[in-house]
Amino acid sequence: MTDKLRELEKKIGYEFRDFSLLKRAMMHSSYTNEKHLPKYECNERLEFLGDAVLELVSSEFLFRESPTMPEGELTKTRASMVCEPSLALCARDLDLGSYLLLGKGEEATGGRERDSVTSDAMEALIGAVYLDGGFTNAKEFIHRYVLTDLEDKKLFYDSKTILQEMVQAEKRAGVTYRLLKEEGPGHNKSFYVQVLIGEEPYGDGKGRTKKAAEQQAAYRAILKLRNQK
Repeated sequence: MTDKLRELEKKIGYEFRDFSLLKRAMMHSSYTNEKHLPKYECNERLEFLGDAVLELVSSEFLFRESPTMPEGELTKTRASMVCEPSLALCARDLDLGSYLLLGKGEEATGGRERDSVTSDAMEALIGAVYLDGGFTNAKEFIHRYVLTDLEDKKLFYDSKTILQEMVQAEKRAGVTYRLLKEEGPGHNKSFYVQVLIGEEPYGDGKGRTKKAAEQQAAYRAILKLRNQK
């Protein structure tokens, strides 16, 4: 596992002085339960810390980048930037799921791909970098891996809303989602969804939940609509 985590260090461009912090950041509670380790050794405490650091850095970023945005709008924008789907998307860019230490049950039910697990690990990693290297290193990490491609991320995790707005603005027929099929056992299902504008199919999506599949289908429909312009 050490070699695998060294690989993660190279990927994020940060070398830990206290390597145990990186290991703890990747240690899910299912792993500590299975190994009969104390509960506090899992990544939840680091996640708590990382969440606070992320909130401060993203708040400062928005404050500077949007000098005229009112407080309510700043709060709403920050919430969407650091929400679970957004952080899971950032985690996916780093393939963070493959570095996690999981219990056998969590592994078997697809924990490495689960947004709630990978987004928590992303926050724990931020907390670990902060403890190991201080605020400057944590801020640099957040700017590089969270506060990048914000437009594209927003488009992805908010694609159903954006598609709805695009269709209404162009006065097209309504948007509907059709479930094509479900695959896999109850604890590890995949959903396949198609989005239609009026009667015409505009995009397909696959996800571990119906909502995730719909978001992906909507994202593809948005790209298609943009290409048509």
